[in-house]
Amino acid sequence: MIKILAFGASNSSDSINKQLAHHAALQFPDAVVELLDLNDYEMPIYSKDREKAGGIPPLAHDFYQKIGASDLIVISFAENNGNYTTAFKNILDWMSRINGKTFQEKPMLLLATSPGARGGSTVLDIAVKRMPYQGGVVKGSFSLPSFNENFEIGTGITNPDLEAQLASIIGSITI
Repeated sequence: MIKILAFGASNSSDSINKQLAHHAALQFPDAVVELLDLNDYEMPIYSKDREKAGGIPPLAHDFYQKIGASDLIVISFAENNGNYTTAFKNILDWMSRINGKTFQEKPMLLLATSPGARGGSTVLDIAVKRMPYQGGVVKGSFSLPSFNENFEIGTGITNPDLEAQLASIIGSITI
């Protein structure tokens, strides 16, 4: 049984990326999925001065430990102005002070979605290129365009071609 850590890289209370990450993680056979909410890891905005004054927040250590305890990480990225959300970037910045290889050489499935036709593809491209530098082993990536037309809560991806694409990517991932 593999342990999957999944989250949407967004602090939106109704994050479509959290929904997609959860859906994708549940597609792995024989897996236990832990779904995180970035709102549970809200910390002061990283700065050297804050780190010097108070050290690394316990929440950064908690998140880092959850990564270390997982066998696979599934992240779905929300796109803000063509890049990561501030909530995700701040957690990443704090954890990188624990270890620059934040993702501890764990295999990763990287996803993105948005209401628009590009499905967060700009931030997904950034993440696919960046995560190896952060210690992530990217095993696959997938962008779901037009979330509201292609995803239904309780059902998942409703477009058969897109669901088949994701299933093929998931099927190719070995842990």
